[in-house]
Amino acid sequence: MAMQPMVRVQHEDFDLQTEIDLMTAGRHDIGAVVTFSGLCRDEGGALGALELEHYPGMAEAEITRIANLAIERFGLLGLTAIHRYGKILPGENIVLVIAAASHRQAAFDGANFVMDFLKTSAPFWKKEHGRDGAEGGWVSARDADDAARDKWAGDK
Repeated sequence: MAMQPMVRVQHEDFDLQTEIDLMTAGRHDIGAVVTFSGLCRDEGGALGALELEHYPGMAEAEITRIANLAIERFGLLGLTAIHRYGKILPGENIVLVIAAASHRQAAFDGANFVMDFLKTSAPFWKKEHGRDGAEGGWVSARDADDAARDKWAGDK
């Protein structure tokens, strides 16, 4: 039976160490664990909050699809992907990807792959709220994110 990724889309915060412990408990086949934790920036002091919306059900399905591609391509032994939604304040967690493998390069590549696709393919929308109370617009996708995803050609 193939390894199943742990995928969650949630309002609540998460704890990095707890998630690593859940993945690695009793596992002696894992030789490398790579984590990526994305935080909300304050954009030079101008941002009061970032509001994230998602398409329930579809977001989880797309992240699971991406995670399964990473597991297959890099031979991962464990993969967790957590993405938050709601209003997130500067300094708070937004996203967590944990990739485990026998060797470090597979874990690094797996985590990068998931993030590159998550940024461009998962149905999330971001709206900025200014520190001064002004509501900003929806944040557009960046060309750099598309370029990062495209380097994995053939895995869309």
